[in-house]
Amino acid sequence: MQGIIIENIANVYKIYVSPLYLGTSGEKVYEATARGKFKKEEISPVVGDFVTFEVTDEENKKAVIDEILERKVYVKRPKLANITQIVFVVSSKDPKPDLLMLDKQLAFAEFLGIKSIIVLNKTDLDEREEFKEIKNVYQKIGYSVIETEAKNQKGIDKLQQKLRHNMNAFSGNSGVGKSTLINGIFKQEVTIEGEISQRNKRGKNTTTSIALYQIDEDTYIADTPGFSTFSIEEIESTELANYFVEFRDKISNCEFVGCTHVKEESCGIKKAIEKGEIDLARYERFCKIKQQLKEREEKKKW
Repeated sequence: MQGIIIENIANVYKIYVSPLYLGTSGEKVYEATARGKFKKEEISPVVGDFVTFEVTDEENKKAVIDEILERKVYVKRPKLANITQIVFVVSSKDPKPDLLMLDKQLAFAEFLGIKSIIVLNKTDLDEREEFKEIKNVYQKIGYSVIETEAKNQKGIDKLQQKLRHNMNAFSGNSGVGKSTLINGIFKQEVTIEGEISQRNKRGKNTTTSIALYQIDEDTYIADTPGFSTFSIEEIESTELANYFVEFRDKISNCEFVGCTHVKEESCGIKKAIEKGEIDLARYERFCKIKQQLKEREEKKKW
């Protein structure tokens, strides 16, 4: 049989089998373990994997995974396969927007070659409407930005339309409202909602495992632990500029091959900033991310 892994707890996998595969109006979920050969091959099934499996106990829905089908995308941390779109949730207030984290995430999605959606949540708490400036910056460079008030169900319908026909991963710092949004989409509590610490306004991370939720036949949502568990170390510091979408067509204007876009004066990206074609604050965050990647690369050499 063939299905998709929707959950993994302590190497026990839940596999969803769609009605289309079964040829009936029903659907099934099996609980499976993986064959020993995967350990020898140093590969493990992960949430989002399409797998073939053998049923060992139909009555109790027990099975063993035989094969992992080809992955289109693989995320190393948290372990997740075949996602086609990442939904980056940013809180407009409490906690304050973390745009450095957002730019890391967007670069990572570009690196993976998948689509991005930015959700500005809790807009009702932002009395000065500073979120509008954030929205303008990212819409200008081509990203889809949706305003939401998850607690009040505002913007949920628009977000749902963007999720259709995709395997979506929700991401963002703890406390920004990922779980509240997902629960709003399903009109029921399918994830544990986080709490905001009133003392320091930082989120308390409550999601501990990855789970894949189905909206319809070809639309899924993956809820992940806090984005800090994602790693962008696969991106080389010298390649980072290629994953800032508005930088790409400016790189050819650099005077020197191998321009770092940091120290050089005759840099196409810097010239574009002077002309107002690239947001200065986003460029400054690019420099910080590049330096962080460079420092990690230097540590690995030792």
